[in-house]
Amino acid sequence: MNASTPLPIVEPLDLALRAELQHIIDTKTKPPGSLGLLETLARQIGLIQRTTRPSVERPVMIVFAGDHGIAHEGVSPYPQAVTAQMVANFLAGGAAINVFSRLAGLTLEVVNAGVATPLPDAPNLVNIPIAPGTRNFAHERAMTIDEARAALAAGAARVRHHAALGTNVIGFGEMGIANTSSAACVMSRLCGAPIDECVGRGTGLDNAGLAKKRNVLASALAFHPASSDPLEVLATFGGFEIAMMAGAYLAAAEAKMTILVDGFIATAALVVADSLEPAVRQYCVFAHASNEAGHRRMLDHFGAKTLLALDLRLGEGTGAALALPVVRAAVAFLNEMASFESAGVANRDAR
Repeated sequence: MNASTPLPIVEPLDLALRAELQHIIDTKTKPPGSLGLLETLARQIGLIQRTTRPSVERPVMIVFAGDHGIAHEGVSPYPQAVTAQMVANFLAGGAAINVFSRLAGLTLEVVNAGVATPLPDAPNLVNIPIAPGTRNFAHERAMTIDEARAALAAGAARVRHHAALGTNVIGFGEMGIANTSSAACVMSRLCGAPIDECVGRGTGLDNAGLAKKRNVLASALAFHPASSDPLEVLATFGGFEIAMMAGAYLAAAEAKMTILVDGFIATAALVVADSLEPAVRQYCVFAHASNEAGHRRMLDHFGAKTLLALDLRLGEGTGAALALPVVRAAVAFLNEMASFESAGVANRDAR
């Protein structure tokens, strides 16, 4: 996999089945619209899979991990070593994403996109680092354009691997100390939002730490030439895990998968992917509204309604994993719930 690999091509949804899917939904034994967002979700999944009888097959969660040079500016209360320590926790099965993936029936994969500390070999680790962490974007670009392209391609390759195994529903998580700083700058440039609207407390900054983070990121944005080109923005401010996730979104949409979108950092990666291929958003299910400042602003950017609102701000893909049972419920009611005719129940318009 290299930087010259072409980006995935995403086809817009074919809406030919929309009316048929809506008729099936509307004639279930319920008042029209009474299952709310579940009805919208069932229709979307049917359109993604090009069928009136969609399914959930071999769902996967990929957690991408990478370190960030901007961490050296003191924008996180945790040391950079925590990235590798948390990856070890993922591999041992002890993190929240492990618990929720097991509960939801998700196959969990951990990808080393660019962790600064060497990681031991493990059967559930895909070790494909672009470099041992990005550079400090307070003083230089986080990565080269070639590195950004290589990360996009590597993320796409992981999704294609799972597509070949039959996966049709996928979610993405992340781990990387200071990656909320990276995501905030990506968001600011690509969504045209003031940095103060994008910066939050991340892993738990106090007021003084939050003020410092805002100042560091505002200075970094001022240091680099203004650009809204997604590849330039990704290379300047992104992380290797964010870049791989952006490539993964593109490949998942190319493969006509239903994509579970997690919180702040995962949505920032989607902003990059969407800027490259706008049809990608049609394949996305927005799992939850994060408690991290800026996430709701990004959700507004997509005009998104979320399935859950649990005040989560952990990352790791946890919100996406918790949303999978809701996806299963939407598919199940479409396939299994009786219609008025099949159940012998009079519809409201019957005379």
